[in-house]
Amino acid sequence: MESAKLPRRERAKRAQREEMLAAALALFSEKGYRNVSMHEIAEKAEFAIGTLYNFFRSKEDLYKALIKEQAGRFEEALRKAIDEPDEEVDKLRGYVRAKGEVFRGNAPVIRLYFAETQGASFNIEAGFDAELKARRGALLRALVAVFENGMKRRRFRRTADPYHLAVALDSLTSALLLLWLEEPDRHPYPDDPDILLNVFFERLVA
Repeated sequence: MESAKLPRRERAKRAQREEMLAAALALFSEKGYRNVSMHEIAEKAEFAIGTLYNFFRSKEDLYKALIKEQAGRFEEALRKAIDEPDEEVDKLRGYVRAKGEVFRGNAPVIRLYFAETQGASFNIEAGFDAELKARRGALLRALVAVFENGMKRRRFRRTADPYHLAVALDSLTSALLLLWLEEPDRHPYPDDPDILLNVFFERLVA
């Protein structure tokens, strides 16, 4: 592991930082970004307020770090699901399945992540939203490539523009998962990705 190669002091600093981010996430999820102070975060993480400020210049800085780190982890999981299988149909199945797992395993972070990527910004300085949107755009382009390659290899029929198909799949999965976040019992996300993908497969798969 990379962290094991670091000096003990650096490992301790990383562990402290993770504890602070975890405390902030719990408070932001419970009370909302605007209603949480740095003193509350320091108290929950059991650090002196000065120690917290040694790691993060402000609440905004801490919030940015939290969202950026988590967004990177989510995108890595989704890219892995897209990149690993050889067949395009399996790539799409992996994407739908991985997105459900990411949401269901990280609901508090997802609520914060969606607040930023869907345009509801909480006083985040200029450039932060653009960075998140750029990451999301890169993931969307990877999904477009799956549809494009499937058409080139004649796995898929050319029923629609690959970009439109990628946007439709991304939007459909996000909409279903947002419903799940609100009422998980009433709106369960399908465990079988084909239940969702059959919306596309009926006309798409050659």
